Amino acid sequence: MEDFNKKDREDVHSISFRAGKRTYFFDIKETKSQEYYLTVTESKKLFPEGRAPYFEKHKIFLYREDFEKFIQAMQDAVEFIDTRQPVVEHHSKADYHNDIQFEDLDN
Repeated sequence: MEDFNKKDREDVHSISFRAGKRTYFFDIKETKSQEYYLTVTESKKLFPEGRAPYFEKHKIFLYREDFEKFIQAMQDAVEFIDTRQPVVEHHSKADYHNDIQFEDLDN
């Protein structure tokens, strides 16, 4: 078996998406005993006055034995919200630029 460093051994797969000013990462990792687990990270770029910008991150770790409970709790929470509030469409900043024509870029 090849000798991988710790980072190569742990990173298996990653999925991310942007939601407004935040980015969410779903990273599948592998333990030394080759068991998968999931980390969910919320990352937001902050611009404090008088300081350099930085990323604030919040991370949770989910292990396989907790997946069902986590998914059920998430579904229950979403259902609770859906039954009490109407769906409101949100537009990302990119949505507001859909009407730009190539000719506009020359000006």
